Amino acid sequence: MDDLLLTLTVPAVVVASGVYAVCDCRRLRRYPPSPYTRRAARLAAREAVALAEAVVDSAYAALGRLYAVPATPLPAGHTAVSGAPDSSPDRGPSRPAPARKP
Repeated sequence: MDDLLLTLTVPAVVVASGVYAVCDCRRLRRYPPSPYTRRAARLAAREAVALAEAVVDSAYAALGRLYAVPATPLPAGHTAVSGAPDSSPDRGPSRPAPARKP
């Protein structure tokens, strides 16, 4: 019986949230919020964006040196990825591995 009730609660929650969304949408169409509320929401959104920019700027100031380009170039013939002699230089598909005998 507990499993049946648990199984039936999921569709009930989905239907209830759908009914709530429809009623809320109809209420907002009939009684739209005042322009002062919209203006306050825009100002709050601008403030949130400014705060996020400040957080990103401070994080970049603290950690920006980790992403800096290295001052010394790599020596000739040196690659950033360990290149085996039989590795392919392009990004195409690699050769299939040789078949192993059991």
